[in-house]
Amino acid sequence: MEFHWCKRAQRQQGVAIVEFTLALPLLLLTLLAFGELGRMLYQYNSLLQGSRDAARFVASRAWNATLGKVEVSPDLECMTKYVAVYGAPSTPPCSLTGMPANTTVQVTKLAGTNDHVQVTVSYVFSPLIASGLPAFVGNSVALNFPLVATTVMRAL
Repeated sequence: MEFHWCKRAQRQQGVAIVEFTLALPLLLLTLLAFGELGRMLYQYNSLLQGSRDAARFVASRAWNATLGKVEVSPDLECMTKYVAVYGAPSTPPCSLTGMPANTTVQVTKLAGTNDHVQVTVSYVFSPLIASGLPAFVGNSVALNFPLVATTVMRAL
């Protein structure tokens, strides 16, 4: 009887390594997906903070007390874009050289109001792991998608 039990244990000897070999790629893929999700949330948080800083900057400078309304000059818009991307305004006169290609910033006066400004920052997120998923039939699926942060503030 002991001999029969020993024979059954020998048949099960390599099963654990086979199961590990089959499960390892799925575990690694899950780990990388969670890492990319964390990176995407970090970039969105940075984008949102840049949008808030830029809206605060333009809201403090866009109010024209003589006219009694918001007035966004091209130079103020350019400096606001620098605040949204780099965290600090450029010195006037402003030029948009050196801005990242995958980031766009829009500074507008909110329609229907005289005292609100809106800053919208959009960024195209692309994962580090792969640029797309291959498709067996048809076109491949791109993994790039836009992250958009919008902030509205009242001009002071």
